[in-house]
Amino acid sequence: MAFLEILLSLLLGILTGIITGITPGIHVNLVSLLVLSSSPFLLQLTSPVVLGVYIISLAITHTFLDALPSIYLGAPDEAQALNVLPGHRLLLKGEGHNAITYTVIGSLGSLLLGILLFPLFIVAMKWLGAGVQSIVGYLLVLIMIFMIGREKGKQWKALAAFLLSGSLGLLVFSIPTLKQPLFPLLSGLFGLSLLTVSLSQKSSIPQQDFHKPLTISAKNTVKSVSAATGMGFVAAFLPGFGSSQAAIVATNVVGDIGDEGFLSLVGGINTANMLISIATAYALNKSRNGAIVIVNKLLEQIGFPEMMLFIGVALVVGGLASILTLQLSKVFATWIVRVNYQKLIVGIIIFIALLAFYFDGVLGMTILLTATAIGLVVSSWGVGKNHLMGCLIVPVILFFVL
Repeated sequence: MAFLEILLSLLLGILTGIITGITPGIHVNLVSLLVLSSSPFLLQLTSPVVLGVYIISLAITHTFLDALPSIYLGAPDEAQALNVLPGHRLLLKGEGHNAITYTVIGSLGSLLLGILLFPLFIVAMKWLGAGVQSIVGYLLVLIMIFMIGREKGKQWKALAAFLLSGSLGLLVFSIPTLKQPLFPLLSGLFGLSLLTVSLSQKSSIPQQDFHKPLTISAKNTVKSVSAATGMGFVAAFLPGFGSSQAAIVATNVVGDIGDEGFLSLVGGINTANMLISIATAYALNKSRNGAIVIVNKLLEQIGFPEMMLFIGVALVVGGLASILTLQLSKVFATWIVRVNYQKLIVGIIIFIALLAFYFDGVLGMTILLTATAIGLVVSSWGVGKNHLMGCLIVPVILFFVL
């Protein structure tokens, strides 16, 4: 019976992960909190371990499928924000499905490498402990100085983009009443600003070719998966250091790996972070990842048998989620070229605006419009949109330094 319960929980987790993955604005943490709040009732029907399996299945599935709305619709969550632009470039070349495939390569590769290195991560976490936290803020400052310095002739504009988005991020995170602070912030900076430019340029999506060969080299695949796994480890045990910050650090480590390698890198970090958070919960009895925090609360402590079970679940779910993502990508790619792209963009913009209003009313709309305006200004300056991750990096730097 226990096996059947676990199997049913795993399948339900995958189904829920499909919904959260392809629907902008619905986050894994929201569903996990609903499970926690319903736990007095649910624990009368099943065990904490089975609920843990459900949350981990949901979370791992989500990390594979959240690339779909990011690349096809321009509506990213925090983990996929940096994938919007390279994904959109490939979409406009008829290679949207290939863009998704690169993220799946990163996610599945990092999941497998993360499982292989799991014992090493546990030892490293116990050894490093809190010592590394004291230098993270200064490390991020150095990285951002380096990144801004690379914008030849546009350093002041890059700095302005970083500080503008950082100021907006600080303002947004200082408002405790917001239900979904990241949704209007990231959708405006990365999604709506890009969609508005596409609308003004009268862009059209060409027929998507499922048979175009993948162009990522074996060398860049190894680089992206290795860097994603390594930075996923860092993101899993440092407070405030999320997948997007990890992606920015990783790109400076691996250098130019092209759009294909970058998509693989960001997809991999997202999955590796989720997987390695299980190690954090086991080794340190705490986690920086919302879903795993809930699992830890339900179980009170993740022991060795639970950790091994969760790793096995993650492996099975990763394999199934890879297939599901590729199949759903073909559905998205087929559907998106059948509609008028200009009308589709308008529809997506209205949908994102309605979601922002639904979550946080006029305040959510104000944040969305402000973020979109900043995104459009930065696009007109011709500097990298990665500087707009200042909206998350500035608060993190201040968290560690002050």
